[in-house]
Amino acid sequence: MAATAEKIAACDPVWSAMRDQARGLARSEPALASFVHATILNHDRLEDALSYHLAKKIGGDDVSPMLAREIFVEAIAADPEIGAAVRADLSAVFDRDPACHSHVQAFLFFKGFHALECHRISHWLWTKGREGMALFFQSRISELFDVDVHPGARMGRGIMIDHATGVVIGETAVVEDDVSIMHGVTLGGTGKEGGDRHPKVRRGVLLSMGAKILGNIEIGECARVGASSVVLRDVPPGCTAVGVPAKLVNCAGSERPSQDMNQVIDESGAGI
Repeated sequence: MAATAEKIAACDPVWSAMRDQARGLARSEPALASFVHATILNHDRLEDALSYHLAKKIGGDDVSPMLAREIFVEAIAADPEIGAAVRADLSAVFDRDPACHSHVQAFLFFKGFHALECHRISHWLWTKGREGMALFFQSRISELFDVDVHPGARMGRGIMIDHATGVVIGETAVVEDDVSIMHGVTLGGTGKEGGDRHPKVRRGVLLSMGAKILGNIEIGECARVGASSVVLRDVPPGCTAVGVPAKLVNCAGSERPSQDMNQVIDESGAGI
């Protein structure tokens, strides 16, 4: 048994840590022991636990939890990148959110993580031409988590959606790796135009609470968008945009804003 645990820890440290934390949770909260065992400890892989946990949330009268779980399993088996992204997302939440004290907390209880991983399945369905089921997943995600991400949107790995309530991301949006998104953020269009019409958020960006980024514009690598700002033009890499409409400030800011999570902004600077 000890040798098996060591092998798991060596090849999958996130899953190993989660199992250890789950055992501790089951001991400290006996009322949750059955839930913890069914959701985590009864499974051999993180992917299996994820499929079980999220299918119970997504499933209902229209699509049963069992059928939803089959879809999760199918998608994860067909695209191993989903499993890698899940681990990166869990680590992002644990590293960046001071309210998160373990991987198991994020996995069991944080709806931003749940919404993001459900979106990964809906996006896989969308790319396979199963638009009806993808849109069903989107609808359920919106109902359950108050997060509305179109299944066509492309999401990188290592993303944290903190609190998540009110997040809206449009069909042609792109969110690259290591981005942090606070509640109330919108990546939207500017009207009824079709085609490529939503923002492209590059690696390492921090989008503070209530930020609205509208149109087919680019938020450059390691840039920041301040709380409640409305961004209608490109933001260069490493810069901060703040205000309504947004202007550029402090373009010599943090080298890793999505990890530092520093949302205090000096508003002196040039207009955008």
